[in-house]
Amino acid sequence: MTIPVVQFTVAGEPTPPPNGLGRPYTVVYDGTCRVCTRLAGVLREWDRYGDMEVVASQTPGVTARFPWIPARAYVEALQMIGPGGRTWQGAAAIEQILHVLPKGKFISWVFKIPFIRVIADKFYRWFARNRYKLGCGEHCQLRELDVEYNEGSGARAQGSGQN
Repeated sequence: MTIPVVQFTVAGEPTPPPNGLGRPYTVVYDGTCRVCTRLAGVLREWDRYGDMEVVASQTPGVTARFPWIPARAYVEALQMIGPGGRTWQGAAAIEQILHVLPKGKFISWVFKIPFIRVIADKFYRWFARNRYKLGCGEHCQLRELDVEYNEGSGARAQGSGQN
């Protein structure tokens, strides 16, 4: 899924919003989830050319850097911001990450198989809903879940008052 982007202009000329540290892509993950943190470490290792900045959503200034992404979107799914502010989330972000990684193209072709994107999206939503139960320690088991998925109506952050 791509989120509409706010277009910045300087002296009447459109300028893309800044990404991270001169890198073409920024990946934002849930830094309170141990599984997500481990996977972010693996992603950093696999990114041999340094094309991606990988940051936790809890890092100060993340929401200010990417003002077009609603704050609750960071709770719901992984975010990937590319050139020009193009944004992918969830399974679509994983597909794009695989496409960008040097050896990821050997795997990303799988998304061209009919219905795989639908299956990947359903699996991603299941993972996001259960991420604090998978491989986490005591702090995750005591933590209240942030995301509640209602099939057919999308995801919503608990306690946000939004549907």
